[in-house]
Amino acid sequence: MIHLLKPEIEELIESKDWVTLKESLQDVPSVDIAELLEEIEPSVAVVIFRLLKKQKAAEVFSHLSNAKEVELLDLLTKKQLEEVMSNLEPDDRVSIVEELPGHLTQRVLNSLNVEEQQEIKQMLGYPMESVGRQMTSKYVKVRSDWTVERAMRHIRKFGYSAETVNVIYVVDENEKLIDDLRLTQLILADPQDRIDDITDDSFVALSAYDDQEHAVEMLSKYDRVAMPVMDSDGVLIGIVTVDDIIDIAREEATEDFHKTAAVAPLKKTYNETGIWELFSKRITWLIILVFVNLLSSGVIEYYEEVLASAIALAFFIPLLIDSGGNTGAQSATIMVRAIAIGDVKLSHWFRTCGKEILVGVALGFAMGAASAVLGIFRGGWEIGLVVGISMVAIVLVANLIGTILPFILTKLKIDPAVASSPLITTIVDVTGLLIYFSVAAIVLQNML
Repeated sequence: MIHLLKPEIEELIESKDWVTLKESLQDVPSVDIAELLEEIEPSVAVVIFRLLKKQKAAEVFSHLSNAKEVELLDLLTKKQLEEVMSNLEPDDRVSIVEELPGHLTQRVLNSLNVEEQQEIKQMLGYPMESVGRQMTSKYVKVRSDWTVERAMRHIRKFGYSAETVNVIYVVDENEKLIDDLRLTQLILADPQDRIDDITDDSFVALSAYDDQEHAVEMLSKYDRVAMPVMDSDGVLIGIVTVDDIIDIAREEATEDFHKTAAVAPLKKTYNETGIWELFSKRITWLIILVFVNLLSSGVIEYYEEVLASAIALAFFIPLLIDSGGNTGAQSATIMVRAIAIGDVKLSHWFRTCGKEILVGVALGFAMGAASAVLGIFRGGWEIGLVVGISMVAIVLVANLIGTILPFILTKLKIDPAVASSPLITTIVDVTGLLIYFSVAAIVLQNML
């Protein structure tokens, strides 16, 4: 939508027709306005930002990149800052405060009232990437001893400020969570019924200390738009909503993509990340892999006499090593994803390995047959036999390594995403060379 309005908006900015611009922006989605502000100078962006209504300004701000947030915060007046921050969701406030430089952090905190400051400090006390950092206190709760009629009056009074009223939370006199109810259950109930008459004391909740990835799994598993968050005593302290979970899922997927390529996850977007940070995020693994690859050179040196006795063996090193690496990367990718979405549990490792042995054998024989034909064509039937047997063994072993390594890393509490392409291919390179030259030494020694 914004690309259609952009020429008109740019013309209004150039002519400084702020009144018309204000009217034009009223019906534009917040995320599109944020996209527009990202592309223009801070001095102009802050003028446009000031034209927005308080609630919409807060929504737009929550969609901005960290760099643009810093630029605007530097230019906003004290009153404008108070309006924006007071209208933001608590989890958005926490996200902003985490990323701000020191002088702006204090300015933001000073713009909030005592209760809001306390809420931010409490949320910042939870571990990084925990549910406690993502929850909001903007929800509707009712008491179990109320009538449905009283509960509906309460919802009408406070529902406008809640992040969602699709789900209403039932608590006792000590604020402990008893149940969650769909709004439709209240609408269809008799107004004189008590709330505890329509509850079944069956609910699913998260702990504030749960990892945010667990929240993604739970909302997906139970198909919820929101889920309650409790403390260790069972007291309701917040909720996590599906819009926050979508953002988390995207961040986690991005992090896994980075790890699969042996890149330390970026904390910011690519455009916000400097050259030095990009270098530092990539160089560590690359240096490690350089030293690991020295093992491959050592294997070739050890079997130098075997290689010298049949120089045709050298032609097939890239074919065998690449085939093994690709096979291992495939199986690792499938397994990492299966573990991540809960399709495969740690307790399934034995059954999974058995399944992948059969898959590896089938792949190995198919690729081994094709490789043997190439070997016969390039170096004779002895070379063809060596290459064919080696391919079967390498593919089988690579498939098993790609399957087992994610299980091992998960058991060690290490993200299994690091088991993908670079690490797997490096391990398989060394293993594949050992298999190839060992087979060659045995076969050629008996035949030549």
